[in-house]
Amino acid sequence: MSGEEVGSALPRRNYMKRNQNSSTLKKYSPSHSDSKPPSPQSSVGGERTVKNLRLSKALTIPEGTTVFEGCRMMAARRVDAVLLTDSNALLSGILTDKDVATRVSADELRPDQTVVSSVMTRNPIFVTSDTLAIEALHKMVQAKFRHLPVVENGEVVALLDITKCLYDAILRLEKAAGQGSPWSSALSAPSPFIETLIDRMLKPALWTFISENTKVAIVSASEPVQVAAKKMREFRVNSVIILSGSRIQGILTPRDILMRVVAKNLSPELTLVEKVMTANPECATLDITILEVLHIMHDGRFLHLPVTDRDGNIVACVDVLQITHAAILMIYVMVWFPNFFGIVILSFN
Repeated sequence: MSGEEVGSALPRRNYMKRNQNSSTLKKYSPSHSDSKPPSPQSSVGGERTVKNLRLSKALTIPEGTTVFEGCRMMAARRVDAVLLTDSNALLSGILTDKDVATRVSADELRPDQTVVSSVMTRNPIFVTSDTLAIEALHKMVQAKFRHLPVVENGEVVALLDITKCLYDAILRLEKAAGQGSPWSSALSAPSPFIETLIDRMLKPALWTFISENTKVAIVSASEPVQVAAKKMREFRVNSVIILSGSRIQGILTPRDILMRVVAKNLSPELTLVEKVMTANPECATLDITILEVLHIMHDGRFLHLPVTDRDGNIVACVDVLQITHAAILMIYVMVWFPNFFGIVILSFN
């Protein structure tokens, strides 16, 4: 699947499965909370700062560059974001693969005749190298940005990609889940109900974070890439699923459009989805845990992961931002609220 390398190697785990035949397209309707996480505090993020994370050297180009040339350079560097500077060499914007897909391909613009300044995201949010890591993650999740420029003294020194934080998120969650909590260890002989309750709080399943209003953009392999790009924009999603009947045949992401279409100077109107999609993507099921999903994305270097029910029907396609958001919520639950949950659990014991 499409994705960047996401950090140091962890032991590979086999939580994935190949897509399988399914008869109908269904939407899953679990309970879902839209509550936002608390404000970041150093007690959660520790004293880790942005400089401790896996920063990438930023690709920077003038804002007068054409979209085609910018995409060509991104493809050469195997990155999906580029920073733009104005005539004074100051940061003026950022262009990502999603901008290319939804603002260029979906709008039927000619990449070789469109300058990046007309489609870039202007005045991007940025952080400094001394910003707390948890604060940077919050900025990304809340603003739904996968990239954050790192600026020092008005100059861009690096680009932080949220995928580079997956390794840290996995270690943090595994440490928290492995340690359990003061109140769980205080129970001398917890009942099966209490054990299940503790396990579900520390390791919630993926379905608990999928809303009943989740949208899945679907196209056929024989449709042009431009139609897929329009679906991404219409549904406000970062991928489209390609179905053959009810079977998942492939996935197409903004990165695919950038790398395999625009950077190669192909026409989105004339290029069929089947020519540039990722065929037979790995899928996750609703009952796996968030920690397992983090492992899947890290090990497979995936940015998007189709989710199916037990019958193989597509119900969602989660991306790295959504999973990072879920991971942050889990960290807050484990670190901030042990006493509250302890009182609840002890009252049942």
